[in-house]
Amino acid sequence: MSCGLLEFCRLQELKTVRDYLFHGQTEPVENNQTAENEFSWDTSDWETAWDSDKSKQQETTSATSVEETTELSGPWLQNCTVSLSPCSDLLVVAHEQKAVFLSAKWRTDGGGREEMTLAVSWSGILSTEEGERVSSTICIPLASQKRSSTGRPDWTCVVVGFTSGHVRFYTENGVLLLAQLLHEDQVLRLKCRTYEIPRHPGVTEQHEELSILYPAALVTIDGFSLFQSLRACRNQVARAAAVGSDVIQPPPLAYKKWALQDMDAIVDHCSVGVMTLNVFDQMKNASILGGFNASVKGSPPAMSQYVTVGGGPYTGFYYAVEGSTQPLLSHVALAVASKLTSALFSAASGWLGWNKHKNEDETVQKHKPKVEPATPLGIRFGLPDSRRHGESICLSPCNTLAGVTDDFGRVTLLDLNRGIAIRMWKGYRDAQLGWLHVPEEQVSRESSLSTSVPRRHALFLVIYAPRRGILEIWAMQYGPRVGAFNVGKHCRLLYAGYRLLGVNSVTSQGWKIHIHQVCLLDPVTGTLRTVNVPFHLALSDKKSEGAKDMHLFKKLTTILKSRDMEPDILESEAKDVLLDIKQSSIQKQALESLLSNKSIPVLCLTNITCALLSALQQQDADQVDPVLMQLCSSRLKLLQLYTDIHHMNSSADSEDRNEALDSLDGTEGDLARVSPTLQRYTKLNSRPSVSFVQDAPDAPLPAQTFLSQIECTEDGQLKLIHHSEPEWNQLGSFIFWGCLCGKSPPHKICDKLQQAAIGPTQLLSLLLSVWLQREKEVLQTPTECLRNLHELLVLLSNMDGAIEESWDPQSVSPWWQQCRNILVQSHNSAAALLAAFVAHRAARASITNRADSKLQSEWEAVSLELEHWVVCVRQLEDVLVLQTLLLVPPTVGAAGGPAALCSIKTLLEGGSGGITDNVSKWVFRHNLASEQLKEILQESKDKDEEGAGEDVKVVESRETADGTAEVLMTVCKRFPHSLSPNLLFAHCCWEFVVQWNKDPEEGAHLCRAVEHLKLVSSPHIQLGICTMMWSTFIVKRFSAAAFLIEKVGKAPKDRLCRRDVGMGDKAMTSFLGCCVQLLQVLMEADSAVAEVPPPELSVEEVWCGAEGPASIAELALDQKGVHYPLVQHHCLLASLLHAALTFSLKVKPLSLFDSKGKNAFFRDLTTIQLLPSGDTDPGLVLLRQEFLLRVLTAWVQCMDDPSVSASSAGPRMLPSNGPQAVWWPSLCLELGGLLQVTPDILRRHLVCQLYNQGLDPHAEEVMLQVEDKDVLGSQLLMITGQRLSYSLLHNQDQTQPAMEILARLPPTLCTWLKAMDPSELRCPLVPLFQTSRLVGHVIEMLPENHAQYSLALHLLEAVDALTTED
Repeated sequence: MSCGLLEFCRLQELKTVRDYLFHGQTEPVENNQTAENEFSWDTSDWETAWDSDKSKQQETTSATSVEETTELSGPWLQNCTVSLSPCSDLLVVAHEQKAVFLSAKWRTDGGGREEMTLAVSWSGILSTEEGERVSSTICIPLASQKRSSTGRPDWTCVVVGFTSGHVRFYTENGVLLLAQLLHEDQVLRLKCRTYEIPRHPGVTEQHEELSILYPAALVTIDGFSLFQSLRACRNQVARAAAVGSDVIQPPPLAYKKWALQDMDAIVDHCSVGVMTLNVFDQMKNASILGGFNASVKGSPPAMSQYVTVGGGPYTGFYYAVEGSTQPLLSHVALAVASKLTSALFSAASGWLGWNKHKNEDETVQKHKPKVEPATPLGIRFGLPDSRRHGESICLSPCNTLAGVTDDFGRVTLLDLNRGIAIRMWKGYRDAQLGWLHVPEEQVSRESSLSTSVPRRHALFLVIYAPRRGILEIWAMQYGPRVGAFNVGKHCRLLYAGYRLLGVNSVTSQGWKIHIHQVCLLDPVTGTLRTVNVPFHLALSDKKSEGAKDMHLFKKLTTILKSRDMEPDILESEAKDVLLDIKQSSIQKQALESLLSNKSIPVLCLTNITCALLSALQQQDADQVDPVLMQLCSSRLKLLQLYTDIHHMNSSADSEDRNEALDSLDGTEGDLARVSPTLQRYTKLNSRPSVSFVQDAPDAPLPAQTFLSQIECTEDGQLKLIHHSEPEWNQLGSFIFWGCLCGKSPPHKICDKLQQAAIGPTQLLSLLLSVWLQREKEVLQTPTECLRNLHELLVLLSNMDGAIEESWDPQSVSPWWQQCRNILVQSHNSAAALLAAFVAHRAARASITNRADSKLQSEWEAVSLELEHWVVCVRQLEDVLVLQTLLLVPPTVGAAGGPAALCSIKTLLEGGSGGITDNVSKWVFRHNLASEQLKEILQESKDKDEEGAGEDVKVVESRETADGTAEVLMTVCKRFPHSLSPNLLFAHCCWEFVVQWNKDPEEGAHLCRAVEHLKLVSSPHIQLGICTMMWSTFIVKRFSAAAFLIEKVGKAPKDRLCRRDVGMGDKAMTSFLGCCVQLLQVLMEADSAVAEVPPPELSVEEVWCGAEGPASIAELALDQKGVHYPLVQHHCLLASLLHAALTFSLKVKPLSLFDSKGKNAFFRDLTTIQLLPSGDTDPGLVLLRQEFLLRVLTAWVQCMDDPSVSASSAGPRMLPSNGPQAVWWPSLCLELGGLLQVTPDILRRHLVCQLYNQGLDPHAEEVMLQVEDKDVLGSQLLMITGQRLSYSLLHNQDQTQPAMEILARLPPTLCTWLKAMDPSELRCPLVPLFQTSRLVGHVIEMLPENHAQYSLALHLLEAVDALTTED
């Protein structure tokens, strides 16, 4: 492997850049060019090449500014100041007063591939003072301060030095951030040093700094201070531009200024950084400088080293002792900030430099900042050469070497630690220098596996000689030239030597900053190229072998990534690279990389592997790695197997089948028996599904996937590897699906597999996996597929190692047991059942053959193996019927969800209630009502008892109404014990309450649960289910609801209900109603437990081996009995809460009970608690009576709700639930008896409220049950008077007869009627005949000696008179 020049970026609009910078100077430039440097500005050639080239890399690159001072007659780029950001995202080209900024952009070329380009983002004039020109530029990327940063810069600052001495800082968009005048002289060079992670523990961390070179001074700005100032200025510019806020003074820059002495002329410099001398050098310097009596300090001082080039001497070394001078603070911003005004732009025109109006410029000139004097710094020593003048110096990344160019065309290598020249090259006039710091690949050294050993680095010097048009790379320090390229005579070598500003040892952790250290800018083609040098070129031949192999491996990886290469060329190049690798470990890695590449054809892989195996066989046995040899031979064997199977699957080979193997005698009856269920299952399971193309089992299997799933063992056999289910199914389809479809000869496939030494047990697992996975395709042609499966099973059974010769037919065969284990775990029940039919027949034939060979008799062999197969087939038939039921889609509006998948294993692991649990989940998915389920179960029971002819009619009628009835009845027939009504209703109840607990807003689920619970006929199961429901799901929310209503004192708002109870207000009302029903069922079950013996639970015979959790019915039977009074006590509270929420009444429900009653609430229902007994406090009874009276009043008001009456057409029927339910009065009377409230008071109140509402017929029915007629008569007399008062006095439609009747009434009656208030009546306008009946009832109730009896008679006369008039 050798060096390379890789193009990674292209420049757009390069001709526009040149025309802008040299406007009006183009002709002299072209005319003054010599024949050697002739340059044509017709850029059509390189622009066409630009459009056709491809970007080789998309990584970030590094470069810097290299300034040339040649005359205008030279190439135009050599006369410009060029600077490239180290991250290669910004390029600055400046000339005289103008500059152009080019930013990185991504574009798509003609081939659809993205490439990076540099396009013009800003152009303009940078000079602000008359006569000043740009003399140096540098692009400094600033690190992001965000924690999520991975090393990319936040933004890039452009630093520009001018001939006037000003240094100005700009953003990428040309916005001026800061301007400083640190020395009144021309700026010669700008250089930057950033943080680098020390490679060794003893290396001193270098501080960041920006150095500015003047002809007689050197200014160094602290990197941290510069970073903070630039960020503050940029933030202030953005804030001012956005909202127009006042300008805030930025922090001043901390800098040091040195007057470099004892040197005639300085043109370039480099800041080496802080260094510490060893003790010997310290004593030597002290004796040289101070003489014999010089004193030596105890610790060597830290010094900053600066190296300059120029003349007299040729190279100078300066050392500034740390602490010898204090840093200076810049005063430019302070001076201008003192003149800030309230106007934004006038305030920012100083150090921000936004407005360039004449008056403001004059103000700035008047307040020109003070320039601090420089601290003298004498030269320590130098390299004197009176005739030689240095032109540039380039510091190495390790800060120990530097390259210097001079006017003699020499390149000198300096050792900065010793201060001597150690190497010199000649013949490089106008040379441009750069450095490459190349790390060693971690896998190229065995010692690199240890994290304690640091990685080695190699250093290379890059020299570009424009006069010769050549780029050379030299190994350091005394190494040879390792690379050379002809690149043209007009390029610019861009080298930065720094990275991101603002980075330290903490923030750089985890960053992966990859940059191109040296870039070559070619103005002819408009390309930016980087130099790639392998590490091994810095080593000797012996040490370079491993590194060379690693680079050969990288080359192979690059070849494999190329998509446009022809297979023949790819095979040739890959073979050459693979054979050139010397080390066996890397050769093995390269071979595995080749075999895992999916874009290489199989033939190419075979040829490459054969070539490598032949090369290994020709070597000495001692030198060949046996692992590599075995890898080659095994992979070649697998490739041949893949090719043979692929050929047999592709060719249509129709051969005569072995009739003995193809016959399926004995399975026709089984197929006919399950045919109806199979047809329905196929219909339900034929719905389209979504899957990825690459995961489809019929997708073509690449050879690489085939190789990755088979490995070779030490004994030479092949072993299948089960990585993932899709890949396993693809492998099985590749090998066996052609045989199952009849497209490939099964015996040839099996022969190839047996020759390859693949174990038959793995092949059996693979075959059955394919059969089960491709169930839909199998069910399309089941007979043909079954015949082919039978043949494959027989062939695999006859392989060596399948069925042991010593196997006793009276024991279980491991071979057939493996087959059953696979079928037992499968969720594809139809395919598993068909495979069981075939395997059962094959096992029976195998056992019969063994028995015939041993016994030579005509008796049929009876085997334990066959008994296992009979049980397995029966279980699979049951699973198929159950799975068919589970696949029935739910109706619109049901709960929905994916269909459950079941297998023998899941049903057995589900315990004795696993089957019932699956059916109950199906009932929930279909939202099947309890009554509907009861009808279906009853029909299933009748079907078993009645004749077949009548059965058909029943099934047909159910099928037309509901397509699930027949399937459900079939399942119930196959599981008579597991799906008995008691068990099914119990599981359905539990499933609905579990689903309700997941979403309490769905109150209908809890209602359905209670409905199913009511249909459980066994009180023992009913009692246990109620107890578990109450303790597991209900009591916690019930207590929360009770405490919330007690706290609020009324029906709480929806927000409070959701916060405390976890459901809305409407859902909580339904929840409390279900609690009442649940507790009532619990009381009824507790009363009936003693009269009925507990039921005996059983399961079907073939499912007796279930192992798992106990069923819900078993858990219910294990529950303890409850304390009936405590249940009644909770039911009373639930009824009160339900009434309060239903009618929105104000009440504190717990306050209606004494302390004993309160303490007994929310206790375990199975415990005995101390409950209230005896007479209750009269005040408490009065509160209870008031609440029940309000409930009755609210119910009567809801009875005549106009909104409900208007929505119902025809005769109105009272609902069974809600506020209009007919059972509310009876419930109140029942609660009154429990709460010690007199029932007659409630009845009288109900009668009065009904008459008040105008519901006279309902009132007459309740009136018959009232015991105290006298009090009721007096109350009804008042209602009668209010009705008559409304008709005679307050009716707007008063007639003359009514007035006459009023005049004839006795004065006592008139006075009494006027005293009545008809507004208390909710329905004052009642037909007169109803009022007449009411007066008659009042007269019947009042005794003749009653004080109001005469008044009742007068009322009767008045009502009769009104009736006669009407």
